[in-house]
Amino acid sequence: MTIESIISQGVADALESLYGAKVDAASIQPQTTRKEFEGNFTVVMFPFLKMSRKDPATTALEVGAWLKENVAAVGDFNVVKGFLNLSVAPDFWNGLLHDIAADEKFGFREATPESPLVMVEYASPNTNKPLHLGHVRNVLLGYSLATILKANGYNVVKTNIVNDRGIHICKSMLAWLKWGDGVTPESSGKKGDHLVGDFYVAFDKHFRAEVKDIMEREGCTKEEAEAKSPLMQEAREMLRKWEAGDEEVRSLWRMMNSWVYDGFDVTYKALGVDFDKIYYESDTYLEGKGLVLEGLEKGSMYRKEDGSVWADLTGEGLDHKLLLRADGTSVYMTQDIGTARLRYQDYPIDKMIYVVGNEQNYHFQVLSILLDRLGFKWGKDLTHFSYGMVELPNGKMKSREGTVVDADDLVAAMVADAAEASAGRLKDMTPEEEAEVARMVGLGALKYFLLKVDPRKNMLFNPDESIDFNGNTGPFLQYTYARIRSVIRRAGDVDLNAKVVATPNAKESALIQKIAEFPAVVAEAGRTYSPSLIAMYAYDLAKEYNQFYHDYSILKEEDPEVRRLRLLISAVTARTLKAAASLLGMEMPERM
Repeated sequence: MTIESIISQGVADALESLYGAKVDAASIQPQTTRKEFEGNFTVVMFPFLKMSRKDPATTALEVGAWLKENVAAVGDFNVVKGFLNLSVAPDFWNGLLHDIAADEKFGFREATPESPLVMVEYASPNTNKPLHLGHVRNVLLGYSLATILKANGYNVVKTNIVNDRGIHICKSMLAWLKWGDGVTPESSGKKGDHLVGDFYVAFDKHFRAEVKDIMEREGCTKEEAEAKSPLMQEAREMLRKWEAGDEEVRSLWRMMNSWVYDGFDVTYKALGVDFDKIYYESDTYLEGKGLVLEGLEKGSMYRKEDGSVWADLTGEGLDHKLLLRADGTSVYMTQDIGTARLRYQDYPIDKMIYVVGNEQNYHFQVLSILLDRLGFKWGKDLTHFSYGMVELPNGKMKSREGTVVDADDLVAAMVADAAEASAGRLKDMTPEEEAEVARMVGLGALKYFLLKVDPRKNMLFNPDESIDFNGNTGPFLQYTYARIRSVIRRAGDVDLNAKVVATPNAKESALIQKIAEFPAVVAEAGRTYSPSLIAMYAYDLAKEYNQFYHDYSILKEEDPEVRRLRLLISAVTARTLKAAASLLGMEMPERM
């Protein structure tokens, strides 16, 4: 049992013994005592006044006295108005430390075959351009969320839907045919996703010039000029040929997509993320198209005079949603309907979580309604993990104009910055070891900075702030971990199972208390889908340890039992920091 559950049960027992009231212990939630007051945990007495029929202070005094007398974990107490502040007995902290040290998977729950299955979708790239900073936040959030859910005892399937067809793909393909002159990743020396992305930008450049020329020549509006654009008409014709199975178009599509997939794999590996199952829109859109046509036959969809198929959502307070264009081609919604059905055929999913930016809130609201309307009972239960966008100091990213922060460039820059920041700090290391530490620190800085923010909020990414070795950063956590590992190496092996009899002082007890909070933080992060809770906990734990390290000697402590206690606290802190970092996808270097 945790110290919180012990206190909750103790308070419930006290209320029954003192006042004859039966209270569910789970409803009693001890809070960490505020730093300006003495104590470790605080219990609010106001909810129990009808039971005691006494004023708050008297009720708190009576419950506190009962706990001190009957619950071994409670060493003392004090009362501030209606708040009962409980101090945990020092001997209890010692025992708790040993329990934590003996639990190699402290804070983590193991899944069983009967555990619920959660599928987490993230990444969802288009094969017309490389991954950028926005994708990086997406994949890091998705991977971290999947890892946190797994730590909470769920069976987890990490999945990706690749948007490998559509007008945007045809734009890159058409541009390569017109201006590529047969170039390949091998002949250009470029990653395949970068090469294809160049042609997407090239299409937009020529398209904008063409639209401008039509507007000037014919005196029409921009929208009219875009509709008349021969380049756009060619791209739409290519999409129609693709959907008709034209082998020449399909062959070009397969070749260029293969370039992109190879490039994506390199980026995913560099970021340290992976997937258990990848779906492709080219495989799922026909499934969705068939379901929409079935809905049309059953009357849950309708067809307009131009042949397009729509859903009337006004009954749900929304508008009308396009599902099939007049030329019969599919839209994203159609693809997601088909993908959802295939996934539930492939896996016994209990929960489906889509990690997609908040600009798609409407999309997933509609998807849920349509899946339910099409007869899939799980439609209403899907979860859209909606997160805010990443902004830069100089503004938003624009893919078509080639002004994005490329993921590969970002990773390389972060690693280079880490190497520069670490210069002079890394001693007695080979160049290869220094490079590996720089990689861990650079990626740790990136991941922590993007994950420490509440995912629902927009954020400003500042690489210079993220690489700082002081403050609320990934390198600060990594440096704290490396510091502890250095202490332990100098002390020799620390036996985590050895009994330590020294009584923890107030600072040591506070550190043990912070370590003991880890399972509750992991559980709350899983319940609320919030990696930022893990990040904030890790930062608070690192701060607490560094204050302890500053205030007390470890290796030079003369009392051997106190020295062993502090080494044990240090070893358990390092292990907990590493476990927390793993939930963020961060690696922790042994030396820095």
